[in-house]
Amino acid sequence: MDLAAVALTFGAIFLVELPDKTFLATLVLATKYRPILVWIGVGLAFTVQTGVAVALGHAASLLPADVVKIAAIVLFLVGAVVLFREGRSHQEAASGEEFAEKAKPVTGWRAVLASFLVLFAAEWGDLSQLLTLSLVAKYEAPLSVFVGALAALLTVSALAVVVGRSLLRFVSIHVLHFLGAGVCVLLATLTVVELVS
Repeated sequence: MDLAAVALTFGAIFLVELPDKTFLATLVLATKYRPILVWIGVGLAFTVQTGVAVALGHAASLLPADVVKIAAIVLFLVGAVVLFREGRSHQEAASGEEFAEKAKPVTGWRAVLASFLVLFAAEWGDLSQLLTLSLVAKYEAPLSVFVGALAALLTVSALAVVVGRSLLRFVSIHVLHFLGAGVCVLLATLTVVELVS
């Protein structure tokens, strides 16, 4: 296992996911259901979504190396632009309620299933999923990227269910967007350097 790829993936996905709608949806779900049940359901959804992203990224890595690097650069830059625009528009207004409204009042394993379904639907095409795909294609270390991405997603969801509201009082969402945009620009720059050299 490539520990550098695990650490890089963890850091990148953590910063991109923290200001994301899925963090907010998890936070809201944790106010409706028992937090541990929400975390289990969300964690299962993230596991499936990360597996899909890693599989697609691994398939993309079979393409010529320069094509993969150019595609990764484009995805990193698109991610940077999206995060920067969201940061500028101060997405504090996004509450995650639109996803949590889909969850019916339930208990026990039904709460796990409801949390799974809400996050599974919200995560498709999400920036963290695209970033995971790009990192797998770039580093050709699917297991390392899977471990790093899933660890970051589980950490962010744990933060959402345990200290979400308190955290948002101390750290502005737009600052997190800007940090995530910076990470994407850095990854794009490193990939350009690899492509040119």
